[in-house]
Amino acid sequence: MWFGKRKQPPIRSLIGEGLLIRGEVRFSDGMRIDGEVHGDVIADSNSRSLLVIGENARIHGKVRASHVIISGEVTGPVWSGELLELQPKARVCGDVSYAALEMHPGASIDGELKPLKSADKPALKLAASNSA
Repeated sequence: MWFGKRKQPPIRSLIGEGLLIRGEVRFSDGMRIDGEVHGDVIADSNSRSLLVIGENARIHGKVRASHVIISGEVTGPVWSGELLELQPKARVCGDVSYAALEMHPGASIDGELKPLKSADKPALKLAASNSA
């Protein structure tokens, strides 16, 4: 997880305020968005990734990265494989899948919260269960 001494990936890409992109955006390492994206924003699945969505940013599409920090607005599903941080002005309209969630007062989600199942966790067996 992101807790402890693991270093975050560097932010190598920026979509600045006032910029509108139509279409899918793919990135590796880190990306910051302060503009508007009409399309999916997806990190390379082979690496740890950081996506920062600024306070004035708007995304209309799917968001997928290891560590996602949202301060702006996302209309679409959000998937965060490690940590999802929702800052006080964050607005998400869509389902949210996450391994760990940090949600500040004032943030809002209009969708379903779906914690990711960890392959590291042993399956829970109830003592009263009849199946072996």
